[in-house]
Amino acid sequence: MDAVIKADQQLFLALNGMHSAFFDFMMFWLSDKLIWIPLYLWLLYRLIRLNKSQWWLVVVAVVVLVTLTDQVSVQLFKNVFHRLRPCHDPGLEGLVRTLNGHCGGSYGFVSSHACNTAGVAIFAGMALRSQLRWLLPVLILWSVLISYSRIYLGVHFPGDVLAGFSVGALIGYAVFRLWQSVHQNLLNKTRNEAKGKR
Repeated sequence: MDAVIKADQQLFLALNGMHSAFFDFMMFWLSDKLIWIPLYLWLLYRLIRLNKSQWWLVVVAVVVLVTLTDQVSVQLFKNVFHRLRPCHDPGLEGLVRTLNGHCGGSYGFVSSHACNTAGVAIFAGMALRSQLRWLLPVLILWSVLISYSRIYLGVHFPGDVLAGFSVGALIGYAVFRLWQSVHQNLLNKTRNEAKGKR
Protein backbone atom coordinates (compact mmCIF):
# COMPACT_ATOMS: atom_id res chain seq x y z
CA MET A 1 0.00 0.00 0.00
CA ASP A 2 2.89 2.36 0.78
CA ALA A 3 4.24 1.86 -2.74
CA VAL A 4 0.83 2.71 -4.24
CA ILE A 5 0.53 5.86 -2.10
CA LYS A 6 4.06 6.94 -3.05
CA ALA A 7 3.36 6.38 -6.76
CA ASP A 8 0.14 8.38 -6.40
CA GLN A 9 2.07 11.25 -4.78
CA GLN A 10 4.74 11.21 -7.49
CA LEU A 11 2.14 11.23 -10.26
CA PHE A 12 0.36 14.08 -8.50
CA LEU A 13 3.54 16.17 -8.30
CA ALA A 14 4.26 15.56 -11.99
CA LEU A 15 0.74 16.57 -13.07
CA ASN A 16 0.38 19.43 -10.59
CA GLY A 17 3.71 20.84 -11.71
CA MET A 18 2.65 21.33 -15.33
CA HIS A 19 1.19 24.85 -15.44
CA SER A 20 0.53 27.75 -17.77
CA ALA A 21 -1.47 30.97 -17.46
CA PHE A 22 -4.07 29.68 -19.92
CA PHE A 23 -4.62 26.40 -18.04
CA ASP A 24 -4.63 28.22 -14.70
CA PHE A 25 -7.64 30.17 -15.93
CA MET A 26 -9.33 27.21 -17.61
CA MET A 27 -8.89 24.71 -14.75
CA PHE A 28 -10.03 27.20 -12.14
CA TRP A 29 -13.32 27.77 -13.96
CA LEU A 30 -13.75 24.11 -14.94
CA SER A 31 -13.65 23.28 -11.24
CA ASP A 32 -16.22 25.91 -10.26
CA LYS A 33 -19.59 24.33 -9.40
CA LEU A 34 -21.79 27.34 -10.16
CA ILE A 35 -20.62 27.71 -13.75
CA TRP A 36 -22.23 24.36 -14.62
CA ILE A 37 -25.74 25.23 -13.37
CA PRO A 38 -26.98 25.96 -16.96
CA LEU A 39 -25.77 22.50 -18.04
CA TYR A 40 -27.56 20.83 -15.12
CA LEU A 41 -30.77 22.74 -15.87
CA TRP A 42 -30.56 21.79 -19.56
CA LEU A 43 -30.05 18.11 -18.69
CA LEU A 44 -33.01 18.21 -16.28
CA TYR A 45 -35.15 19.90 -18.95
CA ARG A 46 -34.25 17.22 -21.51
CA LEU A 47 -34.96 14.42 -19.03
CA ILE A 48 -38.34 15.87 -18.08
CA ARG A 49 -39.23 16.58 -21.71
CA LEU A 50 -38.49 12.95 -22.59
CA ASN A 51 -40.61 11.70 -19.69
CA LYS A 52 -43.43 14.25 -19.45
CA SER A 53 -45.97 11.87 -17.94
CA GLN A 54 -43.50 10.87 -15.21
CA TRP A 55 -41.67 14.15 -14.67
CA TRP A 56 -41.91 13.68 -10.91
CA LEU A 57 -40.02 10.38 -11.17
CA VAL A 58 -37.19 12.14 -13.02
CA VAL A 59 -36.98 14.74 -10.23
CA VAL A 60 -36.94 12.02 -7.55
CA ALA A 61 -34.19 10.11 -9.43
CA VAL A 62 -32.06 13.25 -9.77
CA VAL A 63 -32.47 14.10 -6.07
CA VAL A 64 -31.48 10.53 -5.11
CA LEU A 65 -28.50 10.66 -7.49
CA VAL A 66 -27.16 13.98 -6.19
CA THR A 67 -27.72 13.00 -2.55
CA LEU A 68 -25.98 9.63 -2.94
CA THR A 69 -22.94 10.88 -4.85
CA ASP A 70 -22.45 13.77 -2.44
CA GLN A 71 -23.05 11.91 0.82
CA VAL A 72 -21.29 8.66 -0.12
CA SER A 73 -18.15 10.56 -1.16
CA VAL A 74 -18.09 12.39 2.18
CA GLN A 75 -19.62 10.04 4.77
CA LEU A 76 -18.32 6.69 3.47
CA PHE A 77 -14.95 7.85 2.20
CA LYS A 78 -13.62 11.24 3.37
CA ASN A 79 -14.87 10.79 6.94
CA VAL A 80 -13.67 7.17 7.06
CA PHE A 81 -10.25 7.16 5.35
CA HIS A 82 -9.10 10.61 6.51
CA ARG A 83 -6.56 10.96 3.71
CA LEU A 84 -5.22 14.49 3.68
CA ARG A 85 -5.48 16.59 0.55
CA PRO A 86 -2.12 17.24 -1.13
CA CYS A 87 -2.31 20.90 -0.12
CA HIS A 88 -2.75 19.85 3.55
CA ASP A 89 -0.17 17.04 3.51
CA PRO A 90 2.87 18.02 5.68
CA GLY A 91 5.06 15.66 3.65
CA LEU A 92 4.41 17.71 0.51
CA GLU A 93 4.75 21.15 2.07
CA GLY A 94 6.24 23.62 -0.38
CA LEU A 95 5.80 21.23 -3.32
CA VAL A 96 2.10 21.68 -4.07
CA ARG A 97 0.91 24.47 -6.34
CA THR A 98 -2.57 25.82 -5.64
CA LEU A 99 -4.47 28.73 -7.19
CA ASN A 100 -5.80 31.71 -5.25
CA GLY A 101 -4.83 30.07 -1.97
CA HIS A 102 -7.74 27.62 -2.22
CA CYS A 103 -7.31 24.19 -0.67
CA GLY A 104 -10.66 23.01 0.71
CA GLY A 105 -11.41 20.72 3.66
CA SER A 106 -8.78 18.56 5.30
CA TYR A 107 -9.58 15.27 3.59
CA GLY A 108 -9.61 14.42 -0.10
CA PHE A 109 -10.33 10.70 -0.60
CA VAL A 110 -12.53 10.48 -2.59
CA SER A 111 -13.02 13.56 -4.76
CA SER A 112 -16.63 14.75 -4.48
CA HIS A 113 -16.25 16.72 -7.72
CA ALA A 114 -15.28 13.52 -9.57
CA CYS A 115 -17.99 11.49 -7.86
CA ASN A 116 -20.77 14.02 -8.50
CA THR A 117 -19.93 14.72 -12.14
CA ALA A 118 -19.40 11.03 -13.00
CA GLY A 119 -22.79 10.22 -11.48
CA VAL A 120 -24.47 12.93 -13.53
CA ALA A 121 -22.60 11.89 -16.70
CA ILE A 122 -23.58 8.22 -16.51
CA PHE A 123 -27.18 8.77 -15.39
CA ALA A 124 -28.04 11.58 -17.83
CA GLY A 125 -26.01 10.13 -20.69
CA MET A 126 -27.71 6.73 -20.45
CA ALA A 127 -31.20 8.14 -19.80
CA LEU A 128 -30.98 10.38 -22.90
CA ARG A 129 -29.05 8.08 -25.23
CA SER A 130 -32.13 7.24 -27.32
CA GLN A 131 -32.35 10.93 -28.34
CA LEU A 132 -28.78 12.16 -27.93
CA ARG A 133 -26.38 9.32 -28.71
CA TRP A 134 -23.38 11.66 -28.53
CA LEU A 135 -24.19 12.92 -25.04
CA LEU A 136 -22.75 10.06 -22.93
CA PRO A 137 -19.17 10.25 -24.28
CA VAL A 138 -19.26 14.07 -24.13
CA LEU A 139 -20.42 14.04 -20.51
CA ILE A 140 -17.79 11.44 -19.58
CA LEU A 141 -15.11 13.66 -21.13
CA TRP A 142 -16.57 16.64 -19.21
CA SER A 143 -16.35 14.71 -15.94
CA VAL A 144 -12.79 13.57 -16.67
CA LEU A 145 -11.69 17.17 -17.35
CA ILE A 146 -13.26 18.39 -14.11
CA SER A 147 -11.64 15.50 -12.25
CA TYR A 148 -8.25 16.40 -13.74
CA SER A 149 -8.74 20.04 -12.77
CA ARG A 150 -8.78 18.96 -9.12
CA ILE A 151 -5.26 17.54 -9.49
CA TYR A 152 -4.12 20.61 -11.41
CA LEU A 153 -5.43 22.87 -8.63
CA GLY A 154 -3.54 20.90 -6.00
CA VAL A 155 -6.55 19.75 -3.99
CA HIS A 156 -6.68 16.03 -4.91
CA PHE A 157 -4.32 13.17 -5.65
CA PRO A 158 -4.89 11.16 -8.87
CA GLY A 159 -6.09 8.26 -6.70
CA ASP A 160 -8.72 10.53 -5.14
CA VAL A 161 -10.22 11.46 -8.48
CA LEU A 162 -9.94 7.98 -9.99
CA ALA A 163 -11.74 6.45 -7.00
CA GLY A 164 -14.27 9.31 -6.93
CA PHE A 165 -15.02 8.90 -10.62
CA SER A 166 -15.45 5.13 -10.22
CA VAL A 167 -17.79 5.47 -7.23
CA GLY A 168 -19.83 8.17 -8.96
CA ALA A 169 -20.11 6.13 -12.17
CA LEU A 170 -21.35 3.10 -10.21
CA ILE A 171 -23.92 5.21 -8.36
CA GLY A 172 -25.03 6.88 -11.60
CA TYR A 173 -25.48 3.49 -13.28
CA ALA A 174 -27.33 2.02 -10.27
CA VAL A 175 -29.71 4.98 -10.05
CA PHE A 176 -30.29 4.83 -13.82
CA ARG A 177 -31.17 1.12 -13.68
CA LEU A 178 -33.49 1.67 -10.71
CA TRP A 179 -35.18 4.64 -12.41
CA GLN A 180 -35.48 2.68 -15.66
CA SER A 181 -37.09 -0.27 -13.85
CA VAL A 182 -39.62 1.87 -11.94
CA HIS A 183 -40.34 3.91 -15.09
CA GLN A 184 -41.06 0.77 -17.13
CA ASN A 185 -43.22 -0.77 -14.40
CA LEU A 186 -45.32 2.39 -14.19
CA LEU A 187 -45.71 2.48 -17.97
CA ASN A 188 -46.80 -1.17 -18.01
CA LYS A 189 -49.27 -0.52 -15.19
CA THR A 190 -50.76 2.47 -17.06
CA ARG A 191 -51.11 0.42 -20.26
CA ASN A 192 -52.75 -2.47 -18.43
CA GLU A 193 -55.20 -0.13 -16.73
CA ALA A 194 -56.03 1.47 -20.09
CA LYS A 195 -56.69 -1.97 -21.63
CA GLY A 196 -58.88 -2.91 -18.68
CA LYS A 197 -61.12 0.10 -19.25
CA ARG A 198 -61.83 -0.85 -22.88
